[in-house]
Amino acid sequence: MNEGFRKTLDKIRELEVKYNISIKEYTSFKIGGTVDIFAIPHSILALQKLLCKINKYNIPFFILGKGSNIIVGDKGYRGTVIFTGKLNNVIIEKNQIISETGITLSALANKAVSVGLSGLEFASGIPGTLGGAVFMNAGAYGGEMKDVVESAVLIDYSGEELFFNNDNLKFSYRHSILQEKPLVAVKVTLKLKHGEKEKIREMMKKLNKRRKEKQPLEWPSAGSIFKRPTGYYSGPLIENAGLKGLRIGDAQVSSKHAGFIVNLGNATAADVKKLISRIQEDVYRDSGVKLEVEPRFIGEF
Repeated sequence: MNEGFRKTLDKIRELEVKYNISIKEYTSFKIGGTVDIFAIPHSILALQKLLCKINKYNIPFFILGKGSNIIVGDKGYRGTVIFTGKLNNVIIEKNQIISETGITLSALANKAVSVGLSGLEFASGIPGTLGGAVFMNAGAYGGEMKDVVESAVLIDYSGEELFFNNDNLKFSYRHSILQEKPLVAVKVTLKLKHGEKEKIREMMKKLNKRRKEKQPLEWPSAGSIFKRPTGYYSGPLIENAGLKGLRIGDAQVSSKHAGFIVNLGNATAADVKKLISRIQEDVYRDSGVKLEVEPRFIGEF
């Protein structure tokens, strides 16, 4: 570990730092080894200063929200994990919500409905943060983040703030400019529509009920394990290849929805990688379709 870098962290106000911790409890898959440094900024300014130091000392890092779309290696991560969970301040002005990006989508959707704003119903059950949702252009039930994001404040790795409108963010299917360039979203302005609270709340309940009925929410997972192939859905392709319920170690193709891999208790990242490879091979052999993994692989495997 770089001692010079470690000493600089102690001088950053509103920054909580932990060392050599298991990341399992911070990921929705409940998988992953030990990380060297776990940094928790309590303000955007603290995050900016942290990124400056990371840039200066050339320290590997990644941004962690709810950990719902990542698979962390069993050998952990040699670098700094920046956990954004404390960056959750929200301002509501007329039909706009201006929010820091560490807030969960469910909490944000609840804030919207509390003031009669519609547009985030699709996101109310997505198990991630606003920042992760913008990074991936998360979507469900016909809605995507690109439909509601008006603009965003991003910071580069030197800590400088940059303003991006919707077009500049280059949203497309499960993609944004944040996947192309060294930028971190810290604040997002959402443009919503006024509506009746009860109707908005009923729609949220309806979508969350549908999600619970169709998806294996009772087990840890990383969400949908594959992107939707053009003209197909990954779940039926996997099921048609006879893979529903297939298990390697404690990693299993969900018997409820074949588009998910679930952790039955003690699955390792190695189990998941092997199962993903087996699915890709068998589906390609069965249908000629190449499945592309949706979650990001992080750390050492």
